[in-house]
Amino acid sequence: MVAGLTLLPLLAMADEPAPLQGMPAAYTEASHDLLAALTMTRLQAPSYAGKTSDLMYLDNGLVLEGGDLQTPDGYTSGFRITAGFSPANLPRLDLGAEFTYRESDEVPTRHADQALLLNTTTLGGSLVAGVRLGQFGLYAKSGFAEWEGDPVTQSEPLYMATTGTARIQGFGARLQHNRLVSRLEFEEIDAPSMTHLNLITASLHYAF
Repeated sequence: MVAGLTLLPLLAMADEPAPLQGMPAAYTEASHDLLAALTMTRLQAPSYAGKTSDLMYLDNGLVLEGGDLQTPDGYTSGFRITAGFSPANLPRLDLGAEFTYRESDEVPTRHADQALLLNTTTLGGSLVAGVRLGQFGLYAKSGFAEWEGDPVTQSEPLYMATTGTARIQGFGARLQHNRLVSRLEFEEIDAPSMTHLNLITASLHYAF
């Protein structure tokens, strides 16, 4: 019992930090500015990120972006998923791959000089590249889309389901100032039946 009580002070002394025993510290505390800079660099939004996108930062440097898609005319809805990263030696360069799914209901179009309403489904895949210059970002995309259209009225032989593959191309710009984000984007699917998906969008977003 006495031996046990004698060992307690010795163990307490051994557990004391090195600086308290007169030895130099093995580490130094990082400054607040350094920690803030590291956090902003890692969590900075990619140049192609949308105003309502949900971003997920993985430990391996991959950035996942997901968000809903809806055209202003109300015909089309869907979603978009993008996986991207920034090279370690080029931290301001954003590279990624984008997948989109869109459904359009009763889109007015023309086929063989006749008007008809078309329900369309589109699957698209694109490569995305962008660059960030301070708070300003530019990006471009290129890929292909597989689409299928089903006429709403099929009472005539002319109104047959149509399918095809078309090229996707687009570019955009993004400017962020504190909580204010402004964004301009142009996207085109090179197919006559997909003209309702060709959009030029501009937006201002302020996060509260």
